[in-house]
Amino acid sequence: MKLDGDPTPGPNSGLVAVDFAPNLRRHVECTPQRVGVGTLRQVLESAVNAIPRMPGYVFDDQRAVRKHVTVFVNDEMVCERVNLDRMLHAGDRVLVVQALTGG
Repeated sequence: MKLDGDPTPGPNSGLVAVDFAPNLRRHVECTPQRVGVGTLRQVLESAVNAIPRMPGYVFDDQRAVRKHVTVFVNDEMVCERVNLDRMLHAGDRVLVVQALTGG
């Protein structure tokens, strides 16, 4: 995950890196975030709540990850949209992308 020149937190930093793909940054100005460790939900909530307008792009009104959004943790796609209780650790990297749909 490229963090626009910002160094990725190491395992001893106590932080998780959250980045937003260019296709989301095109709609909402959002810089990479560094947030404390916790569950995937806690990390995502912390990161998106720090950016005006971003929560509505990432979460639906039930606070599930929207169908047009895909989340990766350390390059692994997260298929779950509601149960985001996977524990993240210092040095983990999260990438939020707008998924492509259509036919």
